[in-house]
Amino acid sequence: MDSGGSTDMTLAFELEALKALADPNEVFNNARQWTEYVGVVSEKPTYVVTNFTRKHRVRQDFFSGPRGVEESLENIAQQFDTDRHVFVGVDDEDATVAEATGWEFLHVEDAAEAAGWALATAAAAEEESVEEPSRDDWP
Repeated sequence: MDSGGSTDMTLAFELEALKALADPNEVFNNARQWTEYVGVVSEKPTYVVTNFTRKHRVRQDFFSGPRGVEESLENIAQQFDTDRHVFVGVDDEDATVAEATGWEFLHVEDAAEAAGWALATAAAAEEESVEEPSRDDWP
């Protein structure tokens, strides 16, 4: 994703886009090398975002809080005055919100390919939802 240009960028991930990545912590660490600010926005309640970012040890510079994605992107753009504001999302709705707020939009798959980030596989996502492995020696 590094275009070789300015690092004066704010990068926002929609929570679902971040969930689509194999290692959100590594993604944020990598993105910090070529962005000024990186964070998460979502329509979900704050505790959902906080739980996910804590679980994956993601240190974010901003998050949406109780606001929706559109309002969050508008506020972030005002608060973080960088040359570029890029929103990584998962669908046409995310693209529409980015356009409405003046952010550049990147689909998570395109962002992952450009930056060399691994996408989560269905098996990995399923593995993460399993809390305890089954035991063959258990009655």
